[in-house]
Amino acid sequence: MSAVIEAKKRITIPEIRNRKGKEPVVCLTAYTVLTAHWLDDYTDLLLVGDSLGMVIYGMENTLGVTLDMMIAHAQAVMRGSKRSCVIVDMPFGSYEESPPIAFRNAARVLSETGASGIKIEGGVEMVETISYLTKRGIPVMGHVGLMPQSLHASGGFKAQGKDEESARRILDDAVAITEAGVFSMVIEGTMEPLARKITETVEVPTIGIGASAACDGQILVTEDLVGLFTDFTPRFVKRYSLLGEQIEASAKAYSEDVRSGKFPGPEHVFGMKKTDPVDE
Repeated sequence: MSAVIEAKKRITIPEIRNRKGKEPVVCLTAYTVLTAHWLDDYTDLLLVGDSLGMVIYGMENTLGVTLDMMIAHAQAVMRGSKRSCVIVDMPFGSYEESPPIAFRNAARVLSETGASGIKIEGGVEMVETISYLTKRGIPVMGHVGLMPQSLHASGGFKAQGKDEESARRILDDAVAITEAGVFSMVIEGTMEPLARKITETVEVPTIGIGASAACDGQILVTEDLVGLFTDFTPRFVKRYSLLGEQIEASAKAYSEDVRSGKFPGPEHVFGMKKTDPVDE
């Protein structure tokens, strides 16, 4: 009897939500088929983040990312993953205008990619939109604290919640979007005591990035994690490898071999060996 290979089951939104206070949620960003493939066995959630604008396209920030770009990369990640819950960032300008427009664009993302849910930035001001989406079957991950899409309004990439007033405002944002129906939320770039307080207060999992070890999960940009994106290293990033340096070294060795005539060798071309199966 032939062995039956059980297909991997993709982690669901309810499973992520039920991790609150139980098991840490492991999250990373993914933008391509191959990256998703290599990460899939070790992550619970893959975020197709609008950070791809900076990491993949060399933009100065995320504001130039389009909905079509997000959909194309999300489709690639879905092809490369079988197990992880895949969430897609809604880019700047695709959800702020009105709840109906946000629904139309979010529905397009889910229908064209097969992803499990979307992520939007914002707090109290996005409550109506989040409620509108979740009541119509769109799973929403929230995002509070440092919000890259609002970098001009917030004064750039800097830690949030340093004073009592701003900390209270971010906590209010987290509570408000929880009540509006998010299944989880990213807390980015906040003071550690504030991220801890939010995690203790809200009933959904918090995913930290530059936040607190007390969060219910953690996320990093994969290219930061493996040393591919080297223009800037945030304080909260831990580099687990230096693939950028390895790629550079490989390119250097390759160029030297080509210029010296060492590559390609007889083993790299067809017709040089009678035992070459391609020639038979």
